[in-house]
Amino acid sequence: MKTLLTADPKEAAAIIRLGGVVAFPTETVYGLGANIFDETAVAKIFEAKERPADNPLIAHIGDLSQVEELCSEVTRSARKLIERFFPGPLTVVVKKSERVPVIATAGLDTIGIRMPRHELARAFLADCGTPVAAPSANISGRPSPTTWAAVLEDLDGRIDCILQGEATEIGLESTVVDCTGEVPVVLRSGAIGVEEIRQILPEVAIFDGDLKETAASPGMRHKHYSPRARVLLVDDASEAKWPGNAAFIGLQDHGVAFTKRSICGSAAEYAHRVFAFFRECDAAGIDVIFCQRVDETGIGRALMDRLRRAAEA
Repeated sequence: MKTLLTADPKEAAAIIRLGGVVAFPTETVYGLGANIFDETAVAKIFEAKERPADNPLIAHIGDLSQVEELCSEVTRSARKLIERFFPGPLTVVVKKSERVPVIATAGLDTIGIRMPRHELARAFLADCGTPVAAPSANISGRPSPTTWAAVLEDLDGRIDCILQGEATEIGLESTVVDCTGEVPVVLRSGAIGVEEIRQILPEVAIFDGDLKETAASPGMRHKHYSPRARVLLVDDASEAKWPGNAAFIGLQDHGVAFTKRSICGSAAEYAHRVFAFFRECDAAGIDVIFCQRVDETGIGRALMDRLRRAAEA
């Protein structure tokens, strides 16, 4: 298969309508999309990514009217979050409609729904004319792609098309909130922090990390976001001791010598930069990447979630 590169959302959307698989930019990371109602097309996502079948996909919509196509009910908490945060980097988990194939939801009776605010993504989704199932556009377990070149690195020849946009704005995946129960629960942290969500839903809880079955959100069960280099978390660059090629990313390095480094001015910049830095380190043959811990407030909570998962043995 030859992967088409295009900057035209209409050309990319035509491939979706024909049952193909297309990578496309959003404000979070690049997604790998297929018509969610086409089981054969959705299966191609799992095959291209080498994605475990028990890892559900998120439905991306271009119009709020498509929510009704995807779910059997919209709870009060889901409605309030949709009204406040759509379009944006937030996914709400609701009970799925019968139309949604179980392959897209990993056998669950729920579906995560998101409406990106990214201009090119919005144009693409509008032209698709259908909700699009889309996880991140990378080989499963690898750092999520924040540029179309990163998608090409992982999936060239595996997918039909890459819709070329600029580097993503946020750099981490969406916040996911389960709205199916009496108490809404943040399953995955993202750019919209729990502090913002509690302004709308004061009762919202945070998932406690105890998974006994298939997770309702991607990014919870399997090892994710990992470069080939070993990832080690440190409070301070002075803790970073390694005899070989070492890299560092964080808020300050105190003049410690590293083969490669990225010093960020804020947690938001750190989040924006981290996955691209992981890939750059792999290309440079780095043995270990030291990642500085940050305060777990706002996007810092999401960043630390991704760093801990990347550091898992």
